[in-house]
Amino acid sequence: MSTGLYQRHRKRPELNLVPLIDVLVMLIFFAFVTMQFKSATTMNLTLPKVETAGKSELKESLTISISKEGGVDVNGRPASMANLDDLVRQIGRISKDITVVIRSDENTPLRFVTEAMDTCRKQGLNKIRLQAR
Repeated sequence: MSTGLYQRHRKRPELNLVPLIDVLVMLIFFAFVTMQFKSATTMNLTLPKVETAGKSELKESLTISISKEGGVDVNGRPASMANLDDLVRQIGRISKDITVVIRSDENTPLRFVTEAMDTCRKQGLNKIRLQAR
């Protein structure tokens, strides 16, 4: 038998696209189903008045206000970062249980806030609250 008479015909290479299209359709449906179609709305809430609740005041607190330029006020009195260590040390000698409230603007560089926090922690004042103005 000669090989010239019997030539094998190769099948054309094909790629079955049906499973790929199925997966693509499922991904699209999944994306639409999990999408949250929310619109921004403002809710007008009137909170009930609670007469028996206590006030949210800190009895023993040290308030450190930091401006965006790095200016420091301690309990409403002007100070500086250099003075802050001495002031916090004096308060830390009185009690380590005092809560420190650090107030800053959203544009205040983080380095000023962290420097104030480090100063307080070095003196043993670990109850620190951050507050935005």
